[in-house]
Amino acid sequence: MAERPPAVSGPAVTAPAVTDEPVPTVVADGVHITYTVHGTRGGRGSATSALSRILSRRSAPGARQVHAVRGVSFAAYKGEAIGLIGSNGSGKSTLLKAVAGLLPPTEGRIFTRGQPSLLGVNAALMSDLTGERNVILGGLAMGMSREQVRERYDDIVKFSGINEKDDFISLPMRTYSSGMGARLRFSIAAAKSHEVLLIDEALSTGDATFQRRSQRRIAELREEAGTVFLVSHSNKTITETCDRALWLESGTLRMDGPAAEVVAAYEEFTGKKK
Repeated sequence: MAERPPAVSGPAVTAPAVTDEPVPTVVADGVHITYTVHGTRGGRGSATSALSRILSRRSAPGARQVHAVRGVSFAAYKGEAIGLIGSNGSGKSTLLKAVAGLLPPTEGRIFTRGQPSLLGVNAALMSDLTGERNVILGGLAMGMSREQVRERYDDIVKFSGINEKDDFISLPMRTYSSGMGARLRFSIAAAKSHEVLLIDEALSTGDATFQRRSQRRIAELREEAGTVFLVSHSNKTITETCDRALWLESGTLRMDGPAAEVVAAYEEFTGKKK
């Protein structure tokens, strides 16, 4: 044991108090996101006409600016599961891509702790490769070592449920249904702890058993000091999985609060709208 230093007389020193202040993982500060949508004129959509527009530096016909996210600000903290709800085209997926660093804000700033992982991007799957090969490559893309992938391989396949009836894991991904592919993506992403995990509609593709497994895994990720963002059109999934929700409408943040309260307000809004 190390020798203790001699006692020094003097005024008593009070140790700093230990606080349980939440640790921010994502901070969005007045974020605006604008992008250009290019249209085509009837009968003029050929590759030749497109090339001529590029060479002549003329704008594509029908091009318009879309202001997808308008001045959104929020802070997310360790251990939170945050649902994003809103009508189609409200900016939910666009905001997730911005948090992941795939879309730079036109105005405002986004601060993140570590590198956020957007499900389906960090572990992008290749249709011509087998499910088995995609699990290996996807795990490596998520930052796992080859040894970690080997250790977690069986659990990933079992979690996805794609091998319960047939040996689909040995078939190319192009033979999978969209639901099977989404379940495998989630299973790969969920095999590793993340400081920030962004999920876009992945939980709506499985049956009730897979959804329950997914919700339990999200709870475990939160306990491992992670933050989970979930975009879903299922209000039930949001209230069962998340403790907080952000409601976006026409790119603006309409409400930020407890998931049950935000979902109730959103349902009232959509009911009146109908």
